[in-house]
Amino acid sequence: MSQAINIVILAAGQGKRMNSALPKVLHPISTKPMLQHVIEAAKLLKPSKLIVVYGHGGDQVQAAMNNANVDDALIWAHQDKQLGTGHALKCALPYLDQTGVTLVLYGDVPLIGVTTLEQMLAKYQQNLVILTDEIDQPYGYGRIVRNQVGQIIRVVEEKDANASERAIREINTGFYLLPNQYLAAWLEQLSNDNSQGEYYLTDVVELAQRQDVAIDYVLAPHHYEVLGVNNKLQLEQLERFYQIIQANKLLEAGVTLFDKQRIDIRGSLSAGSDCSIDVNCIFEGVVKLGNNVQIGAGCHLKNVTIANNVTIKAYSLLDDSVVADGAQIGPFARLRPGSNLAENSHVGNFVEIKNSSLGVGSKVNHLTYIGDALIGNKVNVGAGSITCNYDGKNKFKTIIGDNVFIGSGTMMVAPVKINDGSLIGAGSVITHDTPENELTLARAKQVTVSGYKSNKK
Repeated sequence: MSQAINIVILAAGQGKRMNSALPKVLHPISTKPMLQHVIEAAKLLKPSKLIVVYGHGGDQVQAAMNNANVDDALIWAHQDKQLGTGHALKCALPYLDQTGVTLVLYGDVPLIGVTTLEQMLAKYQQNLVILTDEIDQPYGYGRIVRNQVGQIIRVVEEKDANASERAIREINTGFYLLPNQYLAAWLEQLSNDNSQGEYYLTDVVELAQRQDVAIDYVLAPHHYEVLGVNNKLQLEQLERFYQIIQANKLLEAGVTLFDKQRIDIRGSLSAGSDCSIDVNCIFEGVVKLGNNVQIGAGCHLKNVTIANNVTIKAYSLLDDSVVADGAQIGPFARLRPGSNLAENSHVGNFVEIKNSSLGVGSKVNHLTYIGDALIGNKVNVGAGSITCNYDGKNKFKTIIGDNVFIGSGTMMVAPVKINDGSLIGAGSVITHDTPENELTLARAKQVTVSGYKSNKK
């Protein structure tokens, strides 16, 4: 549309029914505050002004949006007393343009779709546009009242409705497009003469009808888009809606999900072709999967990049790591930040890797800790081996060359270098650099104590 768009997000409510010290709009959907979801949707419409009406916990709300890096274009309008939605919008009035249109959103209705808002904008012709919904049990919602020819003439709140009005299934969602040229006058005419003693924004519908301003509407395509949050039960319900939306996008993109009800995406997940994800997996931050990536049950991936033909077996945890083509991980493996696995490398069960690189074709398959290490190509690290990288004060690096075999139960005390082709005998404690292509042993002498008798029963 050619006219300037002002967007006002009403976010001043305390949310007493959340039973929390955290302001309601900061409660998260997929680890992101509800208000942030709404702001990000609003920005996609490229408004000339984006105004947030805040009240309870205002400093905390502003700080949270600053930390989320979404407050760069926000105008903050303070509502000192919560006297209804009409009063809240009036608090934003000094910041609105004299011309153009104002779109009203809500900080506790986080799943509103940009496509739906664009449909509302497409209906705008210097008129009032309402987003409505039809539900089977409309208790608690304002009802859309139409005349005999189907035109919207007013909105009546539940507590002010008569029996016939309560039977109406079409409800007011609270989302409006309002012509700025009329808005100031309408807000001035609002009255709190109702059962709640509040200034209802819904009353502008009747004011528009009296002034012969055309009223149009858009029917919400999905119920979840207009659902608000007043308590933790509703928050959990919206979390599930959000996760199903993300899961459906993955399925439509060709990802195989064993059960779309049992996946949590708490950031962004992109995937190539022929990927499959088993149940109860969690994805945080930015996760990128290549082609033919197979992820077993119960895995947790955070800020990782996975290349093609990678298998991640059940209950593995990957955090801030990079995995190259053909690697195999798990089950029960842990990649901590700074882990880099090269092509066709293997990390097996109960192996932890931190800030280390594993070379092409190298294997660390059992019960091992690798920290602050640089491991070359075609290395085999035996079960129960450890790079002893910490002396209680400082961290040190272990360097392992190519074609090295580390026997089981080896302790490599950093800083130390295991040179190319070295063979380390099992149970060794390596404290000095080893020569290339030689067998190195570092064991205490085995002693048998004759005649020892245990004092245990």
